[in-house]
Amino acid sequence: MNTTTTPYVDGFIAAVPTANKSEFIEHARAAAEVFKEFGALRVVESWEDDVPEGEVTSFSMAVKRKDDESVVFSWIEWPSKAIRDVAMPKVMEDPRLQMDVNPMPFDGKRLIYGGFESIMTM
Repeated sequence: MNTTTTPYVDGFIAAVPTANKSEFIEHARAAAEVFKEFGALRVVESWEDDVPEGEVTSFSMAVKRKDDESVVFSWIEWPSKAIRDVAMPKVMEDPRLQMDVNPMPFDGKRLIYGGFESIMTM
């Protein structure tokens, strides 16, 4: 598959203290603006609503969710991996996203993320 023209997705799940929902939304909104400035097509943030506990695996288990936390499921859509690869270092260096300006209102050590090549969109 040609990765210069195939849509690319960065996916994330995290456990966010439920009390920090408003802070998380503001943090995510600021980050989304930066991602879009550097070429992202869409940034989606989703707050836990119907997330069942699993016996072997689950979103909650994956992020080691505590009783006072909620699972967040997010993704960033890019036109291509090439555009994402150029943008990501710029995003990470952007002064608007530095920890002293826009600290993460959750434990970043339990953030799970990865990049995915799109194989189907309907």
